[in-house]
Amino acid sequence: MAEKHLKRELSPRHMQMIALGGTIGVGLFMGAAATIKWTGPSVLLAYAFAGMLLYLVMRALGEMLYVNPTTGSFVNYANEYIHPLAGYLTAWSNIFQWLVVSISEVIAVGAYLHYWWPNFPTWTAGIVVIVSLAAANLVSVKAFGEMEFWFASIKVFTIIAMIILGLLVILLGLGNHWHPIGFSNLWSHGGFFTGGFKGFFFALSIIVASYQGIEIIGLTAGEAKDPKTAVVKSIHSIVFRILIFYIGAIFVIVTIYPWNQLSALGSPFVQTFAKIGITFAAGLINFVMLTAAMSGCNSGIFSSSRMLYTLGLDNEISKKFTKVSRFNVPYVAVIVMALGMVIGLVLNELSPMFLHSNKNVFVVVYSSSVLPGMVPWFVILLSDLKFRRANPELMKQHPFKMPLFPFTNYFALFVLVVILGFMLINPETQISVIVGIFVLSGLAVIYGLKQVFKNSKKHRVGSVLESKN
Repeated sequence: MAEKHLKRELSPRHMQMIALGGTIGVGLFMGAAATIKWTGPSVLLAYAFAGMLLYLVMRALGEMLYVNPTTGSFVNYANEYIHPLAGYLTAWSNIFQWLVVSISEVIAVGAYLHYWWPNFPTWTAGIVVIVSLAAANLVSVKAFGEMEFWFASIKVFTIIAMIILGLLVILLGLGNHWHPIGFSNLWSHGGFFTGGFKGFFFALSIIVASYQGIEIIGLTAGEAKDPKTAVVKSIHSIVFRILIFYIGAIFVIVTIYPWNQLSALGSPFVQTFAKIGITFAAGLINFVMLTAAMSGCNSGIFSSSRMLYTLGLDNEISKKFTKVSRFNVPYVAVIVMALGMVIGLVLNELSPMFLHSNKNVFVVVYSSSVLPGMVPWFVILLSDLKFRRANPELMKQHPFKMPLFPFTNYFALFVLVVILGFMLINPETQISVIVGIFVLSGLAVIYGLKQVFKNSKKHRVGSVLESKN
């Protein structure tokens, strides 16, 4: 089992902040305006609804983790309760998602540094970040957890500060000559539901994508101290914390500013801090986004390396990926992921030499991670259905059951399918689903070819043994 090889050094404090770091990132700091434009102030309900969906997925995962807290958890559950193909697709989808996200975050680091040093080479910053984070991941899982804790803490502190200061602007008029702004912006510019039903679901698709990464709790469970207690505590608190931070921040934004003027403001975070007289607001938010990008990259190295380790245990790739260092870290997997990020960084630097514009190519590549990122959620909900039927005795005394099972599982699965449907009809998200379908189809074909090769090899070996006898 994986637990004999990887060291349990992550506390609930680490697990909660790792999950927060995986979900609260640049999408909130810079992407809030994109979701608001489709549905107006009702985006608050969209974040709350997506949060409820998130909670159901995490409770289904928690139900299984409580019984079997392993590294690569949802891949193992997919193999056992659905089909090995599901496990294969989940593992590689997760690796692909985190690799693409990590490369984009590394590139973003260079862009953020240009704010202070316009002539600083993007690739130099990227190499430094990759080497530094890979080194931290190689030292120990505790070093990774501690680094991610502080990265996430910076983001959380910034959001809390924005919510408090924003409420002072709304209620007391701080930064507005002491004239309270009040709450009228929530309904004064076309109503609360400005985009209607379609706009609401268009926004929901982007919000769901921004929540992707929270399932990393399932990967940390195999290296957690007292995993049962840590899993229950982490899942109970993490979803509500994310909802408070997301909904609190968005509430402040759509209350202070008319929703239909946000696209012209740039980052609402920068504008909110600047409104109350913090003159270095742009530099502050740039620093926070810099740490957010490093946090995303850090989580990417951890998550994808554990997936490679799990695939090695399942004999899907070379056993070399299961090798652990004296610090109990799967060092081959960590180094391979770091090298993959370096290759991505180099390709990004070389692409202008071969393409007239690499902007659209990058957008397509980045957006292709959205659908693969949803695969673990589908797998978790489906695995939990079979898990219940397979373990009736364990469920009698289980203290962390999925509420209203199985209706909540089916409801969450239905909503995810509906969201994908709206992504397909939305011109701005259509390409991400189509590219994601091609990625998953390609992985399924590779899996099928591998099975054919394995079966033919077994048949040849069997024929040789029969002829000898």
